[in-house]
Amino acid sequence: MQSATTAMSVKVKRLRYLALGSHIALLGWMITWYFILPLENDYSTLFKLAFYILPLLLPLYGIVQGKPYTHAWASFIVLLYFLHSITVLYAEPSLMWLAAVELILASAMFIGCSAFARLRGQELGTGLPKLKSVMEDEKRLFEGDNDA
Repeated sequence: MQSATTAMSVKVKRLRYLALGSHIALLGWMITWYFILPLENDYSTLFKLAFYILPLLLPLYGIVQGKPYTHAWASFIVLLYFLHSITVLYAEPSLMWLAAVELILASAMFIGCSAFARLRGQELGTGLPKLKSVMEDEKRLFEGDNDA
């Protein structure tokens, strides 16, 4: 396993910047949508903070630090925003442009985070082993062939 200071390839750096930029842009967009734009909504400030802002703040530190594990689980968090934008696109035609921006940013964040986590994990040697090698190891273990 290599150290966390292993140099990043150009492709991985670009994915990191895509993940970071789209994450910050999505956070800014959600703040703008729910706190700055003069739209009518029936949500309390606490609800808006808890459901639209807080989930994006949780992985922010790890994404800024470039940690692959944080990018991996942030790609699951961003699916909430993807679903939210699709729902608004379908259910609220008057908010279509707001939801379209959210969808674009959420999609970019998902692609950036998941691809960065995978490729950076491979660079660092922390990726998951192939199923074939796991099965071979288990076969040797349980069949008593511990020579290898």
